[in-house]
Amino acid sequence: MEFKYNGKVESIELNKYSKTLTQDPTQPATKAMHYGIGFKDEDFKKAQVGIVSMDWDGNPCNMHLGTLGSKIKNSVNQTDGLIGLQFHTIGVSDGIANGKLGMRYSLVSREVIADSIETNAGAEYYDAIVAVPGCDKNMPGSIIGMARLNRPSIMVYGGTIEHGEYKGEKLNIVSAFEALGQKITGNISEEDYHGVICNAIPGQGACGGMYTANTLASAIETLGMSLPYSASNPAVSQEKEDECDEIGLAIKNLLEKDIKPSDIMTKEAFENAITIVMVLGGSTNAVLHIIAMANAIGVEITQDDFQRISDVTPVLGDFKPSGKYMMEDLHKIGGVPAVLKYLLKEGKLHGDCLTVTGKTLAENVETALDLDFDSQDIIRPLENPIKATGHLQILYGNLAEGGSVAKISGKEGEFFKGTARVFDGEQHFIDGIESGRLHAGDVAVIRNIGPVGGPGMPEMLKPTSALIGAGLGKSCALITDGRFSGGTHGFVVGHIVPEAVEGGLIGLVEDDDIIEIDAVNNSISLKAADDEIARRRANYQKPAPKATRGVLAKFAKLTRPASEGCVTDL
Repeated sequence: MEFKYNGKVESIELNKYSKTLTQDPTQPATKAMHYGIGFKDEDFKKAQVGIVSMDWDGNPCNMHLGTLGSKIKNSVNQTDGLIGLQFHTIGVSDGIANGKLGMRYSLVSREVIADSIETNAGAEYYDAIVAVPGCDKNMPGSIIGMARLNRPSIMVYGGTIEHGEYKGEKLNIVSAFEALGQKITGNISEEDYHGVICNAIPGQGACGGMYTANTLASAIETLGMSLPYSASNPAVSQEKEDECDEIGLAIKNLLEKDIKPSDIMTKEAFENAITIVMVLGGSTNAVLHIIAMANAIGVEITQDDFQRISDVTPVLGDFKPSGKYMMEDLHKIGGVPAVLKYLLKEGKLHGDCLTVTGKTLAENVETALDLDFDSQDIIRPLENPIKATGHLQILYGNLAEGGSVAKISGKEGEFFKGTARVFDGEQHFIDGIESGRLHAGDVAVIRNIGPVGGPGMPEMLKPTSALIGAGLGKSCALITDGRFSGGTHGFVVGHIVPEAVEGGLIGLVEDDDIIEIDAVNNSISLKAADDEIARRRANYQKPAPKATRGVLAKFAKLTRPASEGCVTDL
């Protein structure tokens, strides 16, 4: 196939990977198998596009992805020179699994997704990849798999859900979690408790606030690996259907120009992605996943890069969980491209980064809507931010020698000194809420739930939501070697490194110890004498592993610490 590039006529084989199988005369069985799936003679010279979705019936975030994948396949098949082949991989519903031991599989699913995409596409020699993720681990898993293969690739986000409603109040998944705390403290009737649960999730799409799924979709679009508007086009919308219809031509353009993830996912592009996370007030999970995605493509991003960018980047988006709005509201005022256009104008992004359109980030958003700060307050101007610097802060200290991640919106203050209440796991914490063991002024310490200790580093959405629902969200802090949902808010610190079972001081904290968290000076400390810490360390007994076989045990054996993204392929 010939095409013009930089004014010159060049020739490129779009099927440069699949031809290894389809054009080899010593592979008759390969050809027979392709005839068996319906190939015609003319199909063997076409570029094969692997279309992978995390489609499954059991989760609103994922239940429609197969339909989107089929629409994308149709778009690919209608594009000259291409043929689409669908395959599938797994997903875990955080909304369903949160609060139970099944949540240990959530972060692990990121690695399984990446491994399965690499395995299927690598074995079958697909020339390009289109991934259709819904829930949050789906997205970094897709990008990591694409990065390892380093073939022309596009991610199509499944899209955000619409809000639910009950008695005139807008609801989302966090409403259901927080209702538990209200129930425990007697602040909601059984009728209203049931009403909230029945109406929080109206249908298909990912959780609607600036939780992890919408955070990562925004980051990946800004990174350049999705078409413009992919992050903010709702799951149920004509715009999402139109996006799917564009993929055939978009992926062919990447094949013709041989634009690969390594051309797009540069250091500057990752800095752009981190910037949008800060501007939109995104999830702490972005730290884990962006580090992991960068690692997969060979770009060094550390948690200190997040702090560097946080120091000079304000929070402008007033989104749930700390704010008022949801992703569907951003869609109505121009979506992520409108925010990117504004940030580029203000010099906050690298505009010359290449994207999956074949154009630069700046070129992509030239025609985006301009934000009108008089008619909307979803996104504020730089001169009137929600918070003058980023909400994600990297804290160090004797409790986190390898670092930790705090989510400080500013509403909960920036300094907390309190009395430790120690809990071994989240159920122990819920028991503490119910028994009244936790009081105003306490620092809840939930430990032994890190990447190794969990294993799998489950999210603490149930505990943080119960804390908010019980009315203790402003008077208590919470620290953990686990992680948080994007739906978490309050004075919380997670990703503590080293984790308890790896020798971290969090494993030695006792009830009534004094803990100091300083989000101005970025420190987190246990106020105990060195000799007392040495005495406790000498008496410490490491708990037995919670998983000795299977995927959880494998993850615990292979995972790097949270500060390194919990990657398993080093």
